Amino acid sequence: MLSGANVALGVAGSIAAVRCVELAHELRRRGAAVRAVMTESAQGVIHPWAMEFATERDVVTEITGRVEHVELCGREGWADVLLLAPATANTVGKAAAAVDDTPVTTCATTALGADVPVVVAPAMHEPMYDHPGVVEALDRLESWGVDFADPRIEEGKAKIAAEEAIVTATARAVGPSPLSGREVVVTSGATREPVDPVRVLTTRASGRTGRAIARACHARGADVTLVHDGDDVPYADTVRVETAAETLDAALDAATTADAFVSAAAIGDFTVDAADEKLRSGEERTLRLRPTAKVLDEVRERRPDLPVVGFKLETASGDDALVAAARETAERVGLAFVVANAADAMGGAETRALLVDGDDAVEYVGDKAGLGARVADRLVDVLV
Repeated sequence: MLSGANVALGVAGSIAAVRCVELAHELRRRGAAVRAVMTESAQGVIHPWAMEFATERDVVTEITGRVEHVELCGREGWADVLLLAPATANTVGKAAAAVDDTPVTTCATTALGADVPVVVAPAMHEPMYDHPGVVEALDRLESWGVDFADPRIEEGKAKIAAEEAIVTATARAVGPSPLSGREVVVTSGATREPVDPVRVLTTRASGRTGRAIARACHARGADVTLVHDGDDVPYADTVRVETAAETLDAALDAATTADAFVSAAAIGDFTVDAADEKLRSGEERTLRLRPTAKVLDEVRERRPDLPVVGFKLETASGDDALVAAARETAERVGLAFVVANAADAMGGAETRALLVDGDDAVEYVGDKAGLGARVADRLVDVLV
């Protein structure tokens, strides 16, 4: 996601600075090189040695005759992006007013003047976040093209965003953004069909792959709608659904203006007439299963020219059978390409899949974040 990117990490004096060791590790795990810049206040929260350990690079704690701010964030500087995390009310206000009295704010002024992308991850008490001056400063930074990893409002605090959200915002800011201006709809996860008020029919899907695709598309500049069975995510507009019918309705609605549709959800093929009361245990039961509508078919009927990516899950042994099933679905529905995998891939963090496109079937083996990136890159080829 950040392969080859150089990230200057500006650390201000919030207690959230203790999260920066793990944040630096996560940035590096995603392929970035990281150099830390710290305010004096930040050094009272976390020692520069900790950031040196996390980044394996010297830490900037003062601006010297080496003009570190220009070396890092100037027009010919090292950094591809400046990430302010955590960004306190003090740092946000100074960055918006070009006040340069810390190494972090001096880097911010330099980066903004040199057109280096800047990402801000605010962290402060909620009343400070709501202060008119802070709101005005944030709005001013946004008007200058600064990107944000919005905080989580909890317990009277605007807590720094999760590492996943910050890394995704950084990846989107540093570019490239081949999907900029495109709307991509992704369905993800399992559906649940009520049997009675406490029991459901469902699948083993975890939703990891669909979320990874949505995140990767967002990082490449797309506006993403994620239709799934989970919580809100920072990289997409989320539509929460439970049943196959709800998934279909949400998918058709979102696909109305979409530029691409990715059907990664493991939608249940059957539903039942749910009982109004809990079924008594200890007795044999016969459930009459009714087929659910095929989301791919319905979307294709509604949008004949929409690029659609399908997923095909099979229990048949061997790649030949898997590829044949994927091609049959692609031809029937008119899909841009198909991601095919065996049933044992469901639920785990790792996967093996075949990207089937015409006569080609390219193998992928690895984690589902990597598969999401592969799918997003292939979608770029389709749309651009």
